[in-house]
Amino acid sequence: MSDPIAEPADPGQEGTDPTPTAEQGPTGESEAAAETLAELEEDAAEDGTGETEPYDAVVLVSFGGPEAPDEVMPFLRRVTRGRGIPDERLEEVAEHYLAFGGKSPINDQNRALLAALGEEFTRRGISTPLLWGNRNSEPFLTDTLRSAAGEGMTTFLAITTSAYSSYSSCRQYREDIAESIGELTEEGTPVRVDKIRQYWNHPGFASTNARLVSEAARQVRDRTGVVPHLVFVTHSIPDGMDDTSGPGDGEGNVYSAQHQALTQAITDEARATLGEDVVGELTYCSRSGPPTQPWLEPDVNDRLRELAAEGITQVVLAPIGFVSDHMEVIFDLDTEAQETAAEVGIEVLRVPTVGVDPQFVSGLVDLVVERAAQARDESPLRPAWPVAEPWPSVCAPGCCPNLRVAKPAACGAD
Repeated sequence: MSDPIAEPADPGQEGTDPTPTAEQGPTGESEAAAETLAELEEDAAEDGTGETEPYDAVVLVSFGGPEAPDEVMPFLRRVTRGRGIPDERLEEVAEHYLAFGGKSPINDQNRALLAALGEEFTRRGISTPLLWGNRNSEPFLTDTLRSAAGEGMTTFLAITTSAYSSYSSCRQYREDIAESIGELTEEGTPVRVDKIRQYWNHPGFASTNARLVSEAARQVRDRTGVVPHLVFVTHSIPDGMDDTSGPGDGEGNVYSAQHQALTQAITDEARATLGEDVVGELTYCSRSGPPTQPWLEPDVNDRLRELAAEGITQVVLAPIGFVSDHMEVIFDLDTEAQETAAEVGIEVLRVPTVGVDPQFVSGLVDLVVERAAQARDESPLRPAWPVAEPWPSVCAPGCCPNLRVAKPAACGAD
């Protein structure tokens, strides 16, 4: 079997900053010229920071994960609180984490993303503080906001590590943000938190995935002479949650529709890039819940078995539903799906998640600047691909409802 994770695209395509730097200028500058350059750089920095007004800080809001074996069960209890799931069931899930030393990779990946965002902020002359708060593990969002408020910060912009629209991938984040706001308000420290729009079809996310998938498909084609079958993967959710995803007055099924649209668009890009008849399809992973409850299908493992029976031997596995290589990726795809593929005789090349790809990171900063401009009552350009309509920055009433219990949600019109 080949390397189970595809190498990123040709670095010559990304990461080259065309902006001249001081090191690129002529040597022997006069003192006056150096002072002028310093003044220009200072002005640029001030201009860059102004792009994030009115926000005092930008906070990365993520799911969180355990970092030691003794944190696994408390983490799982927090994730499933209010659902009545017994510890016996949680212990089965805990084995996934314990198989990797009891540590989820997600927190280290968040640290890497924060560092990359900081570098992009610096490149653009933005000095707005970058913070980090998790929903289910330290550092907890409420603690992060409380600490920042103690330093005089009261207005925040959230970047969530989830690109699509459903209860679990959007509104639940908004509920947790509202809970943090409520706790701090009760303590006498009111804060405001907005968020960037869901970015499944922002070019920073979508085009990065398209590039990574197309390059992986090219690698397989050039190495084997076989055009690979593209299998896109995202997190499964209950059918009922998908049926109600999207605005309250909409038709629903927004979650699956967003994934299907991106699947088709990336397949078309790969077809054009390779000049070959490339076929792609969407599958799901990480199903949980009782067997009687229908969830989105097909499961990636079931589909790999079917593809093998159809004579497919080369597959590019693309986790477009995920921002980074956290537990669902390294266990469900790099472990289970790879084992399934080996059993049925399929060779799989797994595409990297967008992670800290410079194009993705730059796109997130673009989204920060876009949302800040909206908060200033400006009308910034809002690029979108695929589908020309970007998701709103303020969710519509009834969007992606909580089907168990009604809870307040921030960053929305309801």
